[in-house]
Amino acid sequence: MAGDTATEAFEAHRSVLTGVAYRMLGRFADAEDVVQDAWVRWSAEDRSDVREPRGYLVRITTRLAIDRLRQAQSRRESYVGPWLPEPVATRSGHTAPDSAERAELAESVSLAVLVVLESLSPLERAVFVLREAFGFPHGEIATTLDRSEAAVRQLARRARRHVDERRPRYDVDPAARRDLTERFLAAASGGDLDALLRLLAPDVRLVGDSGGKAKAPLRVLRSAGKVGRFLCAVAQRPLPGTEFRVLDVNGAPGVLVLAGGKPDSVVQIEVRGGRVACVHIVRNPDKLTAFTAFTA
Repeated sequence: MAGDTATEAFEAHRSVLTGVAYRMLGRFADAEDVVQDAWVRWSAEDRSDVREPRGYLVRITTRLAIDRLRQAQSRRESYVGPWLPEPVATRSGHTAPDSAERAELAESVSLAVLVVLESLSPLERAVFVLREAFGFPHGEIATTLDRSEAAVRQLARRARRHVDERRPRYDVDPAARRDLTERFLAAASGGDLDALLRLLAPDVRLVGDSGGKAKAPLRVLRSAGKVGRFLCAVAQRPLPGTEFRVLDVNGAPGVLVLAGGKPDSVVQIEVRGGRVACVHIVRNPDKLTAFTAFTA
């Protein structure tokens, strides 16, 4: 396979490779690093006997992602505060960053599901992603992971059961979720506690991810009272030049908070029974670099 042809073949499958790596790792920067490593291997190897580049490249990418995930899991044991996946903007009335387009995240798993996937073993996560997100047959996954098909089927059942048991049951109606997001933004940014309490479920949770690099709760806040009072306290101390933009985050409505023209945080709510059941706030600046495209 000549150099130009090899490049064309790789680029033809880049979006799938990025999608696999992102779902495996929960960080887009890590996903892009893995895809770059896959390209280095692909370009250096003898590809004369490769009949199906897509399967071959997915196999390389998945194995690299498993190795990186194992390293990441050990680092996350010392992570400061709660850990959330890196959010990625998806198209909905905006021009998405090229990286988001390549990953085709409009149909990606949600932030809530990515959090659940964190509790799977690397092999379980690989099987779940390849099977559930991309529809790979068990036999092909077995070849990718160098496992028997029977073992892969067992891993798939265990991963699916684990995700089903732990995945929050949130409302997914896009219009209703966007409407509640806008009402939540108005109440929270205005410091209107009464309005917030009408929107928040009694057992609402607020999860803030700062990585110790920005101000955010170091523990999950629980109950409407605690979450409402925290949001009102934040509203009373606005950052200079604060702006809010509603856009799609991982295929669902979210809020990009800008301060002084730079990304400060990304907020996304989860909805259950028409009320806010969970608030995700990502403030770790390392996870907001992709949102600089929205500051212009």
